[in-house]
Amino acid sequence: MRLKLGRPDVSRYRARFDVPAAGSGSALTVTWLGVSTVLVDDGAAAVLTDGFFSRPGLASVGLRRISPSPSRIDAALDRAGIRELLAVLPVHTHYDHALDSALVAERTGARIVGGESAANIARGQGLSEQQIVVAQPGTEFELGPFAVTLIESHHCPPDRFSGAITKPVVPPARASAYRCGEAWSTLIRHRPTGRRMLIQGSAGFAAGALAGRQAEVVYLGVGQLGVQPDLYIRQYWNETVRAVGARRVVLIHWDDFFHPLTAEPRALPYAGDDLDVTMRVLAALAERDRVALHLPTLWQRGDPWS
Repeated sequence: MRLKLGRPDVSRYRARFDVPAAGSGSALTVTWLGVSTVLVDDGAAAVLTDGFFSRPGLASVGLRRISPSPSRIDAALDRAGIRELLAVLPVHTHYDHALDSALVAERTGARIVGGESAANIARGQGLSEQQIVVAQPGTEFELGPFAVTLIESHHCPPDRFSGAITKPVVPPARASAYRCGEAWSTLIRHRPTGRRMLIQGSAGFAAGALAGRQAEVVYLGVGQLGVQPDLYIRQYWNETVRAVGARRVVLIHWDDFFHPLTAEPRALPYAGDDLDVTMRVLAALAERDRVALHLPTLWQRGDPWS
């Protein structure tokens, strides 16, 4: 636990909340829904990473067993205009990513696509095996108009609940039951338009894992990045943004996930992260590499390719 009190003032970065808004002619849109939950939608079909909407408070996470909140999930799906999904793709299986994934899949007719740990969360909430896909790392598979590749990655250090989930997790359960499991770099290619994006849900990387891959846009997780050494932050940028040749980066997983989605997003406290450090270092790297750097607006459909 760090001794620095308070939290960064997100309003300092108001000029960065400028992801191009989607218009009537946008062939593909991306909507940030908190933490690493990202909706990718072409108007006829959609996929979603994580689907974490319940966001239990700090006391519940620390002292009690937690469960998905059906009312919060339904409200978020309704506000985001999500009716049907082809897949829910947990980027890893800590509770702040995968707690709600199975219920979201049930509500939307989606399949859960991930590793064995994600499958065991789905099994614990009663999803049938027909709704569960255990992906082959590095192998592209088709989901309607989308081609998705899950590349093995790592969680940002430290990983408090490391290791795999080896048996079904039945809620309510302790947060510690939601171990990290398989961490992924999620590559999505929209086959009709050829547009490509990388969703890096955690600020970790596997050296060289994305070499030879391409994506114009990266939704880059930065949770805990601001408390890493400067060298680590630079390596992370190089192993993700530079590795895939991205020209636009949108920062995600900076928001306080104990805070409900009905409130304005606020940064994680200094006790666990430092968004000010992250913004300082990444802004310099983005300027050096001529990459557009943004923060996303909650609920807003964006067109980061425009």
